[in-house]
Amino acid sequence: MTTAMHPLLSRLPPVRGRLIPDRPLAELTWLRVGGPADVLFQPADAEDLAAFLAALPGDIPVLPVGVFSNMIVRDGGIEGVVIRLGRAFAGIEVLPGHRLRAGAAALDARVAEAAAAAGIAGLEFLRTIPGTIGGAVRMNAGCYGRYVADVLVEATVIDRAGPRRLPAAALGLGYRSSALPPEAVVVEAVLQGRPDAPAAIAARMAEALARRAATQPVGARSCGSTFRNPAGRSSTGLPDDDHALKAWRLIDQAGCRGLRLGGAQISEMHANFLINTGSATAAELEALGEEVRKRVLKSSGIRLEWEVARVGRITGPAPSARPSDPAPHQPAGAPDRAEGGGQEEGGREDGGSGGA
Repeated sequence: MTTAMHPLLSRLPPVRGRLIPDRPLAELTWLRVGGPADVLFQPADAEDLAAFLAALPGDIPVLPVGVFSNMIVRDGGIEGVVIRLGRAFAGIEVLPGHRLRAGAAALDARVAEAAAAAGIAGLEFLRTIPGTIGGAVRMNAGCYGRYVADVLVEATVIDRAGPRRLPAAALGLGYRSSALPPEAVVVEAVLQGRPDAPAAIAARMAEALARRAATQPVGARSCGSTFRNPAGRSSTGLPDDDHALKAWRLIDQAGCRGLRLGGAQISEMHANFLINTGSATAAELEALGEEVRKRVLKSSGIRLEWEVARVGRITGPAPSARPSDPAPHQPAGAPDRAEGGGQEEGGREDGGSGGA
C-alpha cells in the first residue's frame, strides 16, 4: 500500500506491506531528532521482505532499523529505503532444550521476560537493553559482562540474495559489532539458555534494573553508552580489561561531564550518556559528541570511537556555538555512581536489525 506519489516510489517493487514516502522519523527515535526517510518500508512478512529486496534496483540504498534506540538520525533525513520490521516479526517461541526463537522486532526486554517465565536462565541481561533482538544480534549487544554472542545459536537474515540461516560462528561477532553486511536484515534468532527457577531469574532481572536506575539517566532521551570503551570490553573484569580505559572515565577526566551544546548535553549522572534535554537537533548532538572526542584526545591521547550509529544526510555546517562548560559541581575523574567506580553499562544497544 502506498499513500502518495514520490519520485522513488515508481522504481520500487510492489509489496503487500506498506511503503510510506517522506516518513518523518524523529518521533520514532529515542532521541526525538532527525529528518524523514525517503521511503519507509514495513513488510507484511518475511516473504514480502525477501521479494522486495530481490527485485529492488541495486542503486537504491537500504537501511534496516528497529526502534532507533542506538542511532542518531541526521536532520537531512535518510536516503533510499528504511526498512522497519513490525508485529509480524515480533513473535517469541519457547523451544525444547531451554531455547527461545525470537523475531527480530521482539523487544529485548520481552524476550528476557518470556525466558524467565519459561524457566530459561542466561538471558537476563537482555532485560536491561532497550532495543530489539535484530539490532542486538547485529551489534552483539551486551551489558554486565554478558553478550548476545554468549547465547546466540543461529540467526536468519534476508538480503538481496535471499534468506539465509547462519550459525552464530558465521556472524563474526565482536565487541559491539558483527560481520553482517549493512543491508542484511536480521529477521529471527535462536537463543540458548539453561534451566532455573522463574522466581530466581526474575529476582536477578529486578536487581539488574535497580542497578541500572541507580547509575544511569534512564528517564532521559538518550541512546545509552555513546562511545565504545577503548579497552574493548564492558566492565567484564576479564584479564584484558583492567578497568582503567573506560569511556566514561576518559570523558570525565577531560572535563566533559555536563557539557552542553544547544539542547544536547553530556549527562551529569553518567559521562558516557549523550542526552537530548528537549530541544536538541541531530546536528547539535553529533557536534557535541565530536567535541567530546576532541577533548578526550587532547587530554589522554586516546581517540574515542562512536558506539551510537549516525546515519543520514548532513545538512549545512556543524553548529558553531561553543559548548557550555559544566559547573564545577564534581571534580574531574570522580567515579560514576556505580559499583567500584566502574562503568555500569545498561547496554542501550540498538533496536533493530540495522544496528539501531
